[in-house]
Amino acid sequence: MEEAVKGRMEELITARYTVLGRLQVWDEQESWRDFFETFWRLIYSVARKSDLTETEAQEVVHETVICAAKDIDKLRRDRSHGSFKSGLRNLTSSRIAGQVQKREPKAPAAEPLAGAAAAPAEPAGSSASVDGFEKVWEAEWQSNLFETALERVKHHVKEEHFQIFDLNVLRHWPAKKVAQTLGVHTARICLAKHRVLTLLKKELRRLEEQW
Repeated sequence: MEEAVKGRMEELITARYTVLGRLQVWDEQESWRDFFETFWRLIYSVARKSDLTETEAQEVVHETVICAAKDIDKLRRDRSHGSFKSGLRNLTSSRIAGQVQKREPKAPAAEPLAGAAAAPAEPAGSSASVDGFEKVWEAEWQSNLFETALERVKHHVKEEHFQIFDLNVLRHWPAKKVAQTLGVHTARICLAKHRVLTLLKKELRRLEEQW
């Protein structure tokens, strides 16, 4: 399901990016695709948790990636505009708000019954809603960095080592159960865990420094 969503968004963004041509703001060693691969899941997840439909969330990813590509130099290097993280958060928040505004006007709410106390509505853009969005963003940012780093490490270690790490660390299987299931010695489990964790921490640091 996730791969299908990613594929649809990538096709849409690729088509738009081709029309725009290669943007001068990108360094020679990286492209918009690196940005997309790193952050599409974060933007999509935050959009969905902001009560957007799948189609609306895909459009938020599309618009945010294109806008960020145009201003990537400012986002990454101009600290007067805040950190890259906060800049991307603000872009995403703005595109989410834009999708909400595009919706068909809803029918007016029914009048409350006589004597019933109406619940006070939370105003759009209130400090409570902003705080809520920032908490979701922070949680998804950390989760996204971990998942991105994990995916990259997966392609740089032995399949058996990653499988051991997945079962023992991510799925919380006891070492004895992992050893019996995979037919390996428990000492091999410790070695595999150490190697994967070392690379994972290194990749997480690299991502944090890069973005």
